Amino acid sequence: MSDALINPADTLERQNAKLLKVVDTLMRRAEASPDTTGVAYAQFERAVMLEEEVRARTRELEHALDLLNTSNASLAQANAGAEAARANLANAIETVQEGFALFDAEEKLVMCNSRFGKHMRDVHHLFKSGLAFSDYVRIVSQSPYLDLPDGMTAADWAEQRMIRHTEQHVVFNARMAGDRWLQVSEHRTRDGGTVVLQTDVTDMMLIERQERERLLDDQARLIKATLEHLKQGVGIFDRTARLVGWNRRMGELLSIPLHRFVLGLPFATIFEQLSRKLAFQNAADAEALANWAARLGTRAPLSLEVDLGQDRTLAVFAQTMPDGGFVISFTDITTERRAIRAISQVNETLERRVQERTEELRDALAEAERANASKSRFVAAASHDLLQPLSAAKLYMSSLDGDLRTEDQRQRLAKANSALQSVEHILGALLDISRLDSGRAAVHMSQIPLGVILGQLHDEFAPAAEDKGLRFDLRVQDVTVHSDATYLRRILQNLIANALRYTEQGRVLIGTRIRGQKAVVEIWDTGPGIPREQQTKVFDEFHRVNAAASPAEGLGLGLAIVERACRLLDHQLLMQSEPGRGTRFCVSLPIAYAPAAAPSATQDAPQDTPSLTHRIVLLVENDNALRNAISMTLENWGADVLACGSDREALDLLREIDIAPDVVLADYQLDDDATGTDLITVLRGLYGPLPACVITANRSREVIEKCQRLNVPVLHKPLDLDALREALQNAPKPNA
Repeated sequence: MSDALINPADTLERQNAKLLKVVDTLMRRAEASPDTTGVAYAQFERAVMLEEEVRARTRELEHALDLLNTSNASLAQANAGAEAARANLANAIETVQEGFALFDAEEKLVMCNSRFGKHMRDVHHLFKSGLAFSDYVRIVSQSPYLDLPDGMTAADWAEQRMIRHTEQHVVFNARMAGDRWLQVSEHRTRDGGTVVLQTDVTDMMLIERQERERLLDDQARLIKATLEHLKQGVGIFDRTARLVGWNRRMGELLSIPLHRFVLGLPFATIFEQLSRKLAFQNAADAEALANWAARLGTRAPLSLEVDLGQDRTLAVFAQTMPDGGFVISFTDITTERRAIRAISQVNETLERRVQERTEELRDALAEAERANASKSRFVAAASHDLLQPLSAAKLYMSSLDGDLRTEDQRQRLAKANSALQSVEHILGALLDISRLDSGRAAVHMSQIPLGVILGQLHDEFAPAAEDKGLRFDLRVQDVTVHSDATYLRRILQNLIANALRYTEQGRVLIGTRIRGQKAVVEIWDTGPGIPREQQTKVFDEFHRVNAAASPAEGLGLGLAIVERACRLLDHQLLMQSEPGRGTRFCVSLPIAYAPAAAPSATQDAPQDTPSLTHRIVLLVENDNALRNAISMTLENWGADVLACGSDREALDLLREIDIAPDVVLADYQLDDDATGTDLITVLRGLYGPLPACVITANRSREVIEKCQRLNVPVLHKPLDLDALREALQNAPKPNA
């Protein structure tokens, strides 16, 4: 019931007033009308209850009022403390000598002291609490007390200021009206606010300016003193081409009195005076210099020369300065030019003499080349002509072996064969020297298994080492190198032969070492060594360390061939020798790829050798003596020989007897420019895949390649009988 009469939202005073009013109304109504039914008593009880509730509410109200009074007292005390603290903070920042302002994390001005912005009296009163930082910057940028840099608007300054505001620490100088300067710095607070300090640094800037002006004055005096000590005449002009500095040397070089040079004098006036005295070596230089000085902005440096009278030459050099002005220097180069002219005259004389001497040397070189070519042709032709009868002599002497009865005759025959063998070696060496010296030696580089070629050479020289009682060792790594097979074999063959020839006791060692991308072949011997005074001569032709040696032991051509072949193949050749201890030769070869597989046992197994008995051999040789000697030798071996002197005779004979030969043995060079390879091709066209061999004194690569294409073995003159027999017995058929 009471809830219906009283609004709980009302204050306690309002609720008590309503309750008192209700009680008073009920009391009056009870007194005015008799209660015959007990209603009055009920209303009285209700009134008593309401009065108790009013008392309770009154007590609660009094308690709430006490709490409110206590809170108000505490709040008043706190406000007093805050006001005191704020006053103390205001007093503290007011004592700061710089302008001070504090912005909160929301970029709103919290407080500032009276010195903040005092240099801008027109906007100083606008710096109040709540001002946004961006508005503060905008207000400052528009103040006439802020001296903006040249070319910068208020909006530009404000934009740059806001960009700087995003940095963690900001310090910059701002120029104010009245030639005053402020240093503005920003610092961040822990809660993200900003403290701005403004410090008047006018005095410091003035001191710095005075110091800078003093330094500039000192620098100007130093520059002036430096200019006066220069050997060059120097003139300095500003961006408007007016004279601002010069030295005495300039007047001396140009023969112009110093009183003519006045500060601010235009370059055009000076140039007009110079034009009367100076003679430009190039007519266009005068116009170029005038145009260069009149041009504004950056210019490329200009250099030219002028003549002053008949006996003086000046070098003129003009260059732009950073401020748009320019400097012109004048240098006396008379002495240098005279020296250059004298040198030019000497050079002309020397060039004329050099040209004359060069022509003489060219003629001498041409003559030497002709002589060398003639020598090479003579050696080649003479060797070829000598090889023909030499081959015949060897064959005839070989045929005598079975006819001799006494041991003395056989020994004399062996000595004759040895002498012929020496002649053959000498002729072969001469041919090699001639071919290497001619410059026309053909090189055919290929991939060569080094272990295989060294193994073959070891087997070839092992009997000679055994005869002398020498230890002959081979220590090689199986690696593939890049070289010319023919020349490489000849290089190694000559080095091994030399080692065995000059070593009387001890050992000869062939070894290889890997050095990066090179395989180094080393040939050691324990021979007498080479004296130091002869070590530079051992590669000369016909030079032998042991001069008393017989021609059969070599004529000193082996190392000459080695040196020329290594130079041709670009293989490094080194020699180390110590008298009494031995010699070491090293040849460096480029490695081609990984070590090649060792040859299989089946490749080294001996094959059954077919017999020449009753085999028909077609022999084509245009030299009668050699043809007869070869025929006699082949017949002694049991062969049936068809001997012919030309390709035509051979073809006619075969047509006449109508028999195909079992094997063809043909000389490469026949009469009437015919060749044995052409004849073999014709015969194979007529009779099918005939086995064939070619004999020749020509050791050129061209001949070897032709025979390789025909799958025909080549035998060089003078003929080796064992090689001849093997070639005829195993002559291959042509490639399919």
